[in-house]
Formats: sequence, structure tokens, C-alpha cells
Amino acid sequence: MYDEPYRWVEAVGNRRQYLDEQFRQGSPLVAVSYVDGIVLLTTSHGTPKLYEIYDRIGLGGMGHPADLEKLRFSILDMAHTEGFQRSPGDVTGSRLIKYGMAPAIKQAFEEIYKAPYITKLLLAELGNLPNQDNFYTVDYDGTFEEHHEVAVLGATPKSQDTMRAYLKEHVTPTMATLQSVLEVAVRAWALGALSQIQDNENSDSSSSENKETQASNDSISEEQILEHLQNGLKDKTLECAVLERQAPGSSKYRTIVQQDIHSLLPFLHPTTN
Repeated sequence: MYDEPYRWVEAVGNRRQYLDEQFRQGSPLVAVSYVDGIVLLTTSHGTPKLYEIYDRIGLGGMGHPADLEKLRFSILDMAHTEGFQRSPGDVTGSRLIKYGMAPAIKQAFEEIYKAPYITKLLLAELGNLPNQDNFYTVDYDGTFEEHHEVAVLGATPKSQDTMRAYLKEHVTPTMATLQSVLEVAVRAWALGALSQIQDNENSDSSSSENKETQASNDSISEEQILEHLQNGLKDKTLECAVLERQAPGSSKYRTIVQQDIHSLLPFLHPTTN
């Protein structure tokens, strides 16, 4: 009777370990704000991971496709109910996350006799100006954070820190072309993916080997990034979407088709003589 709280804490710890394992092979997600809007970028094996939620709101995620779809429909329903019962201006990223997704994910995580959501979410909200863009990330336990300028999802905290540091260094307020933003975003994605691979190798190695391997984590070269992009994307689809600030009409979300991705990022598909 008296050890029930301790059993619950142990069960929650086991769930964290299980969920961390599930994300080890997941694809990172990158979101970047620039002059003309917001870019979202990730990869998939056919099932989309980027979605339009409302006029100026986009959603990205990593995790189990069924859980992503279930949460997507829930947040879609909440957004359109809010827009109908109140007004489109009342549909905000903050409200959707703080009163919708985060509590639902937290409840599922803490109910140890039910399955948790195997998912992490990133919501992007377009403002009238770049400094008004907002990003929200939600972890599998319902913990959420608000970000500005850039936001990322990754399998490990280190991969997320690596991507954020790269974006903070290379994204500038004056970036005005979609191509320049995509080039930075796709390199940040590759850096996060390589960092995850190294983290997985570290966790599978012995503690003595771990220290030596970790020392190389901060020295991923531009050549390694380019090689991973050219070889690692052969069995994946690069998925991109943009929230366009000056797009006509109320809906600002647009998926970038593969043909446009190839023309904007030609270095991903080098020609051979």
C-alpha cells in the first residue's frame, strides 16, 4: 500500500526509457523563420509528417504515424471549433498547445495502464512580421517550450542542441530567399541526423569507449554533412513546407513539391558524367 507512489515513479521511468528507444531512428525536424515566412523541413518514408492546421499555423512531428495522425485530427478539431465558436483571430498556437495538445499528451504519458503517445510535436505560428513568429515544441511527456526564430525536434537532447546551435549561427534576420533558408535548414537536419547516429553508437558502446566517441561528436565536417544528404536521402523523401507571409488569401501554408526541392537544392542530386 505504502509503496504505490514509488511503483508509479518506477513505471514512469520505464516509460521514458521505452519512448527514448522508439525515437532513436526518428527523423529530426527543423523550423526556421525568415523574412517571407517560416520553413518546415524533415524526411519521411512516404507518410507525411508536415501538416496545415489553420490559416497561419503548421504542424510537424516525429514518432509513430498512427499517433501523429490521432493528435493531428485532435488539434485540427480544436482549431476549427475555436475559429467557429469565437473567431479566426482566437486560434493561436499558444492556446492549441497549452490547452489542447500538452495536457492530452501529459495525461496519456502518466496513465501507466494505457499506452502513451509515441510522438513529439512542433507547431509553427506565422506572424505579420518575422519577430512575431512563434514556435512551440511538445515532448512525449507533455512538456512544452516556446521558441523564436528557430525550433527543432530530435531524438536526443544533444542532437537538438547541435541543430539549434548550427541554426543560431547560420540563420540571419536578413535572409530573404527560400533557397538560402532551405540550404541552412537541410544542413541542420543532416547535422541532427548524424548526431543521433553518434548518440546511438555511444549508447551501444561501453562506458570507456563512450568518452572517446563523444569527443568526436562536435567535429562533424561539411563533407560528412553533404555525404549524408546525398546518400542518406536515397531511401527517404525530403519533406518541406512553408508558411508564406505575403501569400494571398487567409491560408498561408504551402507544400513544396519535389520538383521545386530539386531545383532549390541541386547539390542533393549531383549529376554524373
